[in-house]
Amino acid sequence: MTTATTSDILAYGGVFLAPTRNPFNYEKIEQVGRDLSTSWLTLTEITNQLNLFGDDSQDSYLSDLELAVRMHIEDYLGLPIFPITFQTYYATSSLYGSPICLDLPEVSQGAGNTVVNSVGFYNDAQTPVLTPVSSSNGNWYYDPTGNKVVLASLPTNFNQNMTAPLVVNFTVKPSFLSQYPVIKQAGLLLLTHLYNNRSETTVGRLAELPIGIDALLRPYKPLVM
Repeated sequence: MTTATTSDILAYGGVFLAPTRNPFNYEKIEQVGRDLSTSWLTLTEITNQLNLFGDDSQDSYLSDLELAVRMHIEDYLGLPIFPITFQTYYATSSLYGSPICLDLPEVSQGAGNTVVNSVGFYNDAQTPVLTPVSSSNGNWYYDPTGNKVVLASLPTNFNQNMTAPLVVNFTVKPSFLSQYPVIKQAGLLLLTHLYNNRSETTVGRLAELPIGIDALLRPYKPLVM
């Protein structure tokens, strides 16, 4: 009999953690769509923050910096400021049971904030083709109470030789938190930090989020269990 050591127990993916690292039944997730043009912080808010009154010579740079700030805060909080679309893949091991329940990953936000765009499967053609499953006649529906997609049955011609033949595409709508003054102030502070340290290369500094920004955002960062 092998005894687990302390390092085994505490290590990521160790023997005690492995069975519960991913309690959901999806195989992988990809981000496939994101708004890269709409401004969250206005140029007026930015120039006031930076005391650049009457100076529009850096507007293009500031707009690019604003986009980077917004994307960082979205990623840090795990909450979209503008819609983000994902594609989730499910292995054949998750396609059993009646009905079939497909868990949506943690990035989805549950009732009212997640829209399932499509459910598809790779067919058993020689060159598999991603084929949509119609939502009419109760073929599938989104269950917001369990944050999952429920299928009445599988198509008979899905490809059982592929690693993840079933695909769910969904969009997470903007979080209401994005308009909270505390979140926007954190965005302005981060933009100021990046503007003032645009050439920072020190590893220790790059690894740290400035304490004021972290203090503002931390209460709104969801806990991951």
